[in-house]
Amino acid sequence: MKEAIRNAIDQPQALEQLYRNQPAEFKKSFNLLYPEIADKTTAQVWYQRLNFAPEPSPLWDNKKELILVIVLGLLAAIIAKLPDIFHFKEEDFYARNMGFIVFPVLMVYFAWRKQLASKKNILLALATLGGLIFINLLPQQANSNTLMLTCIHLPLFFWAMTGFTYIGGNLRSVQSKIDFLRFNGDLLVMMAVILIAGGLLTGITIGLFSLIQIDISRFYFRYIVVGGLAASPIVGTYLVCNIPQLVNKVPPIIAKVFSPLVLITLAVYLVAVLQSGKNPYNDREFLIVFNALLIGVMAIILFFIAEFPRNSGSKISVLLLLALTVLTLVVNGVALSAIIFRIVEWGITPNRLAVLGSNLLIFANLTMVTYRLYTALKNPQGIAQVEQSIAYFLPLYTCWFLIVSLFFPFIFSFN
Repeated sequence: MKEAIRNAIDQPQALEQLYRNQPAEFKKSFNLLYPEIADKTTAQVWYQRLNFAPEPSPLWDNKKELILVIVLGLLAAIIAKLPDIFHFKEEDFYARNMGFIVFPVLMVYFAWRKQLASKKNILLALATLGGLIFINLLPQQANSNTLMLTCIHLPLFFWAMTGFTYIGGNLRSVQSKIDFLRFNGDLLVMMAVILIAGGLLTGITIGLFSLIQIDISRFYFRYIVVGGLAASPIVGTYLVCNIPQLVNKVPPIIAKVFSPLVLITLAVYLVAVLQSGKNPYNDREFLIVFNALLIGVMAIILFFIAEFPRNSGSKISVLLLLALTVLTLVVNGVALSAIIFRIVEWGITPNRLAVLGSNLLIFANLTMVTYRLYTALKNPQGIAQVEQSIAYFLPLYTCWFLIVSLFFPFIFSFN
């Protein structure tokens, strides 16, 4: 390996190929050889690439940020415990206000971190206050579809508002929108780690107290666990933003490993659906499951595309994702035709119209992504256009979330 490196030191492409073939052996041999070739610029660059060690993030140095995170975590925990404090009905409170436990806290953090302009901060505060008042003033009618739709779509709207603060209010920046999607993947990984650690701590704590005949399980779950769950998103965000190297290598691996698995699973599922005789046109429950599958796979596709810059975007990866996107487009087409059939056959309802709008948006987005992926097979630089096709649709999804949340209750008389 040493001789191969020495012979290829003036051939960047050959050096890169040697490294990719045997990374560990290349690094070991290069470091042994380096004193002999240290005068060459290429060798100096490779030495820094192979041996650069970033300084540990000063996680505890920024006391203002740490204090802010602690305060926001406590605020989220207090909001989560409001049903206990004011004796609200828990089911109704959490159904209407779950999004307000998480997203306003994250918006405050990102607004502070990005030093958002005062006008934008005021706009976000008014939007949050208006959404909070609106959803809690909606009448509680039996089997109200519009209330359920608002409870689902309003948190999604505030997730988008969190993205607005994350990108510093710069709606024109395509890369910032992709970075926000990538941040969500990193946060999910960090949240999983935090929840696993929290689960272990819970088991150990309750077990230790049970050894001395003290049952703290009710108190612990009612206050510590609920408060910890509410605070975990802001804690995870703080860790992701300050120690990105802690998790940013995991999502690309997940994307690379799970893309073929999701593709195989979806293909097998579609074949099984054909053999089972299930009909989404007349079976409402099956249509709901079908749409849930569509949304889940669409979210996975968005995640995979966001990870392309960290996952090399190789031709095989593009081909796998193209196959997955085409299959998802088939699922979307079936779901879209089924909901149109149900509207024509039985009329418009809030649920059918909401699903129709979502399916049309997803269909248009998937069509554009499919085309961009196809062109990326011929031109690797086309990956950037795939990202753009995702970024361009994020504001459209946001508008639809707002329309369903705000206007559907009035259009359908709160039914």
